[in-house]
Amino acid sequence: MTATLQPLRRIAAYAVCTDSADRVLLVRASPLSGTPGVWSLPGGAVDHGEDPNHTVVRETAAETGLSVLVSGLRDVLADLRALPERGITIHTDRLIYEVAIRGGKLCDRVDQPTDLVRWVTLDEAGELPLRPFTARALGLPPGPIDQCPEETPDFPSFYAVPGPDGLHRAQRFAAYAVATDPAGRVLLTRVSDGYPGAGCWHLPGGGTDYGEQPGAALIRELVEETGQRGRLVELLGVASHRDAASLGPEGYPIDWHGVRAFYRVAVDSPAPPKVCDVGGSTCEARWFGPEELDALPAERLTEVTAEAVQAARLG
Repeated sequence: MTATLQPLRRIAAYAVCTDSADRVLLVRASPLSGTPGVWSLPGGAVDHGEDPNHTVVRETAAETGLSVLVSGLRDVLADLRALPERGITIHTDRLIYEVAIRGGKLCDRVDQPTDLVRWVTLDEAGELPLRPFTARALGLPPGPIDQCPEETPDFPSFYAVPGPDGLHRAQRFAAYAVATDPAGRVLLTRVSDGYPGAGCWHLPGGGTDYGEQPGAALIRELVEETGQRGRLVELLGVASHRDAASLGPEGYPIDWHGVRAFYRVAVDSPAPPKVCDVGGSTCEARWFGPEELDALPAERLTEVTAEAVQAARLG
C-alpha cells in the first residue's frame, strides 16, 4: 500500500529546552495536524535559504511564546513517515538543538497545528505519546506513533522546482567527513569541472539517500569517493549555505540551499586515495598534512570545508 505514496523530503529543526528543575518543554499536536494528541519537541521545517539556528528560534517562539537562544547542536537524525490519508511518504532530516530561554511568556495556541505547551519531567514524558524522534532525542524508547512505509521509494537527493523569483530552487541535506588518519593528516577531495566550486578542495561526503541516516550515508560516501573505510567519532556541527544562482551540470541556474552535517571520522588504516565514482563531482582525493592544510588559501576551500576544519581545530 505505502509503496505507491508520493515521496516527499524536508529538513526540520527542533529545540531541547530544559528548566532549572530539569523539565523539558514539549508541545502537543492539535486536531489540525496529522497526529493529534501526540507530543514532540518544539520546532518545524527549515525554510528555503534559512539557517536552521533561525528556524529553531522562529518555530519555538511561534509554538511556545518563548524567545530562545541556541546553545549547541545535540543530534542529527532522519526518519520516514507514511501518511496514507494524505497520499505521501515523508523523509525528514531533523536537526536537534539545545536552547536557553531569553524571555517571553509560555502560552497555548488556538486553531494551529500545535495547541498545548507544557514543562514535563522525563518520567512524565515517558508516559506521553511521543513522536519517535522526540523520544530518541530525550533518550526514551520510541513508541509506535509514526506509520512507516512498507518500502523505501526511489527519490533523488534533491530536486529543483520553480521559485517565486523565476529561478529553480533546491534544498539539499548532506553529510560530510572531517576524516583524519593516525598521522594527523586530513582527507580532502577536489571538485570536478562543471560543478559549483570547481577546482576547490572539499570534504568527502555528499547528499544522503531517501530513508538513509546521515552517519551511514557518510561512511558509504567515504568509500565511494575515496576508497577509505572510516568510523564515526563525533558530530561536529551543521553548516547552512545558499548559492542563489549556481550553474552546474543541470545546465540552468539553481538557487541552492545546502544544509550539511559534518562529522569527525577516523580512518585507522589509510590507503592511497582513489576516486571510485569516476565522472562524478569529485576528480581527486588527497591526504593533507597539517602544514599543507594550513598553506591552502581560503579561496581554494569550499565554504563547508573551511567551517568544518575550523570546528575540528585542524587549521
